[in-house]
Amino acid sequence: MKTGTLILSVAAQMLVPLQILFSLFLLLRGHDEPGGGFIAGLVVAGAFAMHQFVNGPEATRRLLRVDPRDCIGFGLLLGVGSAFPAWWQGEAFLTAQWWEVPMLGLKLSTPLIFDIGVYLVVLGSVLTAVITLTEVDKDEA
Repeated sequence: MKTGTLILSVAAQMLVPLQILFSLFLLLRGHDEPGGGFIAGLVVAGAFAMHQFVNGPEATRRLLRVDPRDCIGFGLLLGVGSAFPAWWQGEAFLTAQWWEVPMLGLKLSTPLIFDIGVYLVVLGSVLTAVITLTEVDKDEA
């Protein structure tokens, strides 16, 4: 069931993919530059909220493929888990650790893992609130 106007529907078709890509840019750019997991999570949550306003909560749940509350749990697991590699190396808790991926020429780090955890917690929290409020409002009508 489509719930949005024609203008919002057309805008959402173009903006939702762009917002998702922009959120990934902010996420990957974020530890040493402006951006990071929190603002990237807000941007992607805004994209899915716009999708929900146009297509309804059921379509948004299908698009996500996971319950937003599961995103919260997995994000918390990543955030807490990012603290342990330094501890295992005998360094202070939450000290940043970096690993080189030789085949790809990439560097992975515990700050990136932490930011991904924050990203998922923010995404899950905002979408849980927005979807729940929409479904409660629909039930009362």
